[in-house]
Amino acid sequence: MLGWTIVDWQNAYRDGATPASLLPGLLASMAQDDVAWITLIDQPYLATQLQALEARRAADPELSKLPLYGVPFAAKDNIDVAGIRTTAACPEFAYIAEQHATVVQRLLDAGAIVIGKTNLDQFATGLVGIRSPYGVVPNTFDAEYVSGGSSSGSASVVARGLVPFSLGTDTAGSGRVPAGLNNIVGLKPTVGSLSGRGVVPACRTLDCVSIFATTVADAELVYSQAAGYDDADAYSRARPEQVATTLPTKPRFGIPAVPEFYGDAVAEAAYAKALDAVRASGAECIPLDFSLFDQVTALLYDGPWVAERYAAIAAFAEEHADAIHPVVRNIIFRAREFSATDTFNAQYKLADLKRAADKIMASVDALLVPTAPTHYKIADVAADPVRLNSHMGKYTNYVNLLNWCALAVPANLRSDGLPFGLTLIGPAWSDHALAAYGKRWQAQTGLPRGATGLPYHSAEAATPTKDEVPAGHLRIAVVGAHLTGMPLNRELTERKAMLVESTLTASNYRLYALAQTVPPKPGLARSKDGAAITVELWDIPLTAFGSFVAGVPSPLGIGTLELADGRLVKGFICEPYALESAQDITAYGGWRAYCNKAA
Repeated sequence: MLGWTIVDWQNAYRDGATPASLLPGLLASMAQDDVAWITLIDQPYLATQLQALEARRAADPELSKLPLYGVPFAAKDNIDVAGIRTTAACPEFAYIAEQHATVVQRLLDAGAIVIGKTNLDQFATGLVGIRSPYGVVPNTFDAEYVSGGSSSGSASVVARGLVPFSLGTDTAGSGRVPAGLNNIVGLKPTVGSLSGRGVVPACRTLDCVSIFATTVADAELVYSQAAGYDDADAYSRARPEQVATTLPTKPRFGIPAVPEFYGDAVAEAAYAKALDAVRASGAECIPLDFSLFDQVTALLYDGPWVAERYAAIAAFAEEHADAIHPVVRNIIFRAREFSATDTFNAQYKLADLKRAADKIMASVDALLVPTAPTHYKIADVAADPVRLNSHMGKYTNYVNLLNWCALAVPANLRSDGLPFGLTLIGPAWSDHALAAYGKRWQAQTGLPRGATGLPYHSAEAATPTKDEVPAGHLRIAVVGAHLTGMPLNRELTERKAMLVESTLTASNYRLYALAQTVPPKPGLARSKDGAAITVELWDIPLTAFGSFVAGVPSPLGIGTLELADGRLVKGFICEPYALESAQDITAYGGWRAYCNKAA
């Protein structure tokens, strides 16, 4: 289960597993002292969710009605989950949420299961992940380095494969910087497209709930389920009927004419390498003057917008100033330096800057920037907390002020082994258009997902269909240890095989658990009194098929299988002699269902 994408969870349930058979074990495996978590739910809370989920499914067994059926997720601990403490990383501020945040409720309505609440820079103030009394969340690739913040815990649990997706928040980059520093996807939606009701605000006019996942396809699916107008949130917005859903086949990206890396030559080299790959994909990179965006950023932290952070917690801050992290307190209390006149003058300046910024955006299909210009060690940030933190937001701080959306995607691994990411920035409501390019880009890079080391794969990213096999490929049916999430699945993904679908054989097969095989494997054989058996279809490059077959041990081999719809495909068969000592498990309908029930 660790490292599974949403697609993997969906496949497991289609093959006979149930949330009740998988999720209690997943929750039990979570370490209570893992600094990425502030609160993990307990087994009774999980059981209550599972009972409610199964009651809904019993009323309507169509899994398509619950697109996130049984998929576990985490929420940043400034987002309310009913019955669980919301702390915003400040124990003295904590309260028990009486109801779910709108975004959490919508995900539960789609069938998802919340597992816990994650650590963050206190009151979502920071881009580094070290400003929390619950501990410093380390980078998932090198514990000496920052994870990025403020959504540090949410990024960490996804990058390590503990859950397939999580919720963060983003005011100035908190949903993007941690993604870039941990080799995952960070979808920062159009402000107002996801409800902010039930979210502790940082800057209420700028905040948005963000989504972390290891694939763009997963992040986009979650976005599609969580987004929507909320009449109870004054800053919620309805999506226009006509919006772009794709970028041109050969997009024109605006890039910084003079990119800033703060002396980090390794990051600079990684960016150059990433741009080479972007150009190789057919895109055009157009250098632009980004200095205007620095003026927008100055309004956020050097202007009266800092007062909005104070307004969000004013009563608490005045009565419990000592409970606030010193760096956070110094930032928030700068609100006292600004007047109402300063605020209006800043709004006028922003309006002028936005008019000019929109003209820049209109000259290209999207902007393309480094997600973070550099990557600092925890000790260095602790020694210089404000200046180095501000460096991290060089390419993120201005986006929400300009009413734009963004998508952070993995780009490559730096020469020192740390992740490097790119961010696509587009006008409001271009979320799906950025995601469409992001899926193409992620399939092109082929990077492992997060820090799991597992290869990239997504049903949405795969090109084959039921009726078409790509040129140079062979379709093969797998029935046992090569299924998604099983021990030998890597033998397919390492060869760039693509998952097509989960389906059934014709009803004239029997399935057996073979004796003394490591890892355990099944044998499939034709029979007059058989049944339909669950299989997965994969398209494997012909150039890799020989090495794949060479690794298939006796008594297994590759033959021709008949599917339930009459198609004939290559697939695993078993020599008859091995079945004499094997256990007939046909009644389970598939290998995964047998393994789950045997466990």
